Amino acid sequence: MNRGLYFEDITEGMSVRSPGRTITEADIVLFSALSGDWNQLHTDAEYAKSTPFGERIAHGLLGLAVASGLASRLGFLEGTVEAFLSLDWKFKAPIRIGDTVHLEASVARKREMPGLGGVVVFDVTLLNQKGEVVQKGQWTVLVKKKA
Repeated sequence: MNRGLYFEDITEGMSVRSPGRTITEADIVLFSALSGDWNQLHTDAEYAKSTPFGERIAHGLLGLAVASGLASRLGFLEGTVEAFLSLDWKFKAPIRIGDTVHLEASVARKREMPGLGGVVVFDVTLLNQKGEVVQKGQWTVLVKKKA
């Protein structure tokens, strides 16, 4: 996959897969500090034992942030995305400490925006090491056109 694809280089159905990333306790603590979300479900092992999950789990928004980072690592939109316009996102299953997640994305549709570039909608799925979908949805971005 080339780096920095322009609107014209992107085709409907095109797909990408990221490398994996293991979610650690440190990730959860750092995200808690950054976001200010110290919910016991994420930070109190004894409390979390009493929940349906039986243990601490990652913040849902940490999963979304990691998904964004995994997409960025692929580089196919590096330097060509003008704006993240919207997202429709579902939290399907918990991400547990020690889970290794990866991202799969495909181009659902695209449309030209005269004078602005083009809008590209991606179907995005975040999966754990068992192949279970933990989060999924659509991301809509504005992509540069070639000069």
